[in-house]
Amino acid sequence: MRRRTVLATALAAAAAAPGTARAATPGPSLTERGSTRLDAQAVYFVSYDGLVNNNSFQKNGLLTYKGYQYAVWYTATRNAVVARRVLGGSTWSTVTLSHQLKSDDSHNVISMGVSRTDGRLHLNMDSHSDGYFYVKSVAGLMDNPASTAWTSSVFGAVQTSIDGLALTSRFTYPQFIATPEGRLQLSYRAGMSGNGRNALAEYDGSTWAALGEWTSSTGTYTSEHGSSTVRNMYLHGIDYDVNGRLHAFFTWREQNAAVMCNSGGITNHDTGYVHSTDRGRTWRNDAGTVVGTTGGSDTVAVTDSGLVVDPLGPDHSLMNQESQFTDSAGLPHAIISYVPGRFGRCTTDYVADRTAGGRAFHVRKNAAGTWQKTEIPVPLNSSQRTKLVLDRYDNAYAVFPYGRIAAASKASGYTDWALLYDGSDLNAFGEVVIDETRIAQDGVLSFMYQEKSTGTTPSALHVVDFALPV
Repeated sequence: MRRRTVLATALAAAAAAPGTARAATPGPSLTERGSTRLDAQAVYFVSYDGLVNNNSFQKNGLLTYKGYQYAVWYTATRNAVVARRVLGGSTWSTVTLSHQLKSDDSHNVISMGVSRTDGRLHLNMDSHSDGYFYVKSVAGLMDNPASTAWTSSVFGAVQTSIDGLALTSRFTYPQFIATPEGRLQLSYRAGMSGNGRNALAEYDGSTWAALGEWTSSTGTYTSEHGSSTVRNMYLHGIDYDVNGRLHAFFTWREQNAAVMCNSGGITNHDTGYVHSTDRGRTWRNDAGTVVGTTGGSDTVAVTDSGLVVDPLGPDHSLMNQESQFTDSAGLPHAIISYVPGRFGRCTTDYVADRTAGGRAFHVRKNAAGTWQKTEIPVPLNSSQRTKLVLDRYDNAYAVFPYGRIAAASKASGYTDWALLYDGSDLNAFGEVVIDETRIAQDGVLSFMYQEKSTGTTPSALHVVDFALPV
């Protein structure tokens, strides 16, 4: 891969006091650090228009902790693998687990989490509305990586529960998140697409406990075309900010296709937002009103007021599970994407219409408490998802399918979105998996991608690194 440096124009900071000079706050920039290969022959099949090793909703498929970076994937022999390297190093050490991918379903991703209370690495894998597989490392592995052998002996047996806690028989979309105190939470969906509920479990360093479901699948939603009484909430993410508030953007997906103008579209509608100030025990709308209690009888429902921050009907092929991030002040940002009305008022082929006319939008809450939305002037050219990250100066970066990267500066109010990297030298299939944890640690944007292939012919899996402004 050829090295390249792409720089956006540096933007001035707030005016300095009279008679003094002050360095400008950097605008967004990328300096390519190079690429490493994880696997020359990773499993390859396309389902739901995606790859099992590179679904961008796969929270922590790539993770950085205490000077080491970790990656997970499935090999050509369908074995689950976990690897690590010294941060920025060129060599990965791999451990092959005993589990093998059970079906050609791109939703059956592997997700990682770290419990800071005991220094364990946790993996949840291979589930889509059915049973999951779980494995955890020995205590202290993540705290003392240089002095702990990286072999299969540091991982326990693969389980079909989390230490005896079953949670649900219809499990999908594991996302591990660390609380400010260092406990580890697991977000997941119970149920199925169009009829599911979001739930949480929590690990205190010794025991997992089910906190319960916090969203509802019932209630009546009515569009201009028809009504639906069953649905599920798809999360764009679930993340703690610097102040300890838990944020979640989402879309609703209806079970009944009668809400759409055409059955070739997708029933996703509206961008919603909730937050929690008590570690996910209760949930509040944007105004701060409690709208749901985890494990209680009153959970977050489509009929609750104050949830929608960007209204959109189900005729535009709105993407679910896109992306979110919080800035240095704890303000929430998200990427959403759909086919704008100027390209037609009714999508009739979800994949084709998103590929031809789909656009991504940056949605954020500003310091005044107002929601703002900016279209990113980069065609999707894909039906797939875009990821969002912010650097230490709160400049925003959108990583599009095929590894293309656009950025906007905080100083402009995020109005100067421009493409910084076209991804043409990657030969990437589509979505990429971002290391959301690395940017704060060493200012590097790192993502995993898989090369394009055909049929079920395995292809190479890589991690590429870009230095952000320091």
